[in-house]
Amino acid sequence: MKNSTLILLSVVVFMTGCSPSGSNGERTQDVSQEAEAAPQEDVNIDVWLERMEVGSRELYSARDAVVAALGLEEGDVVADIGAGTGLYTLLFAEAVGGTGRIYAEDIEPRFLDLINRRAEDSGFGNITAVLGREDDVTLPDNAMDLVFIADTYHYFSDREGVMKSVYRALKPGGSLILIDYDLKPGEERPSEKSHVRFGRAGVISEIEYIGFAFAEEQAVAGLEENYFLRFVKADD
Repeated sequence: MKNSTLILLSVVVFMTGCSPSGSNGERTQDVSQEAEAAPQEDVNIDVWLERMEVGSRELYSARDAVVAALGLEEGDVVADIGAGTGLYTLLFAEAVGGTGRIYAEDIEPRFLDLINRRAEDSGFGNITAVLGREDDVTLPDNAMDLVFIADTYHYFSDREGVMKSVYRALKPGGSLILIDYDLKPGEERPSEKSHVRFGRAGVISEIEYIGFAFAEEQAVAGLEENYFLRFVKADD
């Protein structure tokens, strides 16, 4: 993260190396300091790598098509909310180049530690790990060209608080991309999706309430169980 993942330490999910930086230092937290104060329950990173980065998982197998659909450009500043293992963080870091920056946000410090290690191993110097809160992604204001939230929105315990902080973090005219499980009316949810409470219509309504304008739903090759929505923050 993507902050406000309802679960993270019990059934988490993404929410997903350099020291934090940004135009507003008060809102970007120092991960090393915050991590010491955070609850240190048992999170097996290897298990989450196996769960999240496996070919049978749609968001993994369709990752290249998803990144292409974002239309990232050299120099873009992007926030990966609920970044988890850093799968998309690393792909974004390559796409925006050395003049761009990726903020990898999560509420679990050990995911951020993993992302920092992976960034260093991959030679990326344009990744900033950010420890979020349940009600705030703690990103600098008006700094992001794009905010990416995949398979995470339905975990937020304080969706309004988180999305208001996302709105503040986006530049005027910036895009919010939201990918989540497509819960169709009357459809029986698989057991692993029992925590998904509503479908795309409800999600669109909630995000529009925050102040975002719904721009489009985009078809992305390989995404069949998940929808891909783009919202825009109005120019001031």
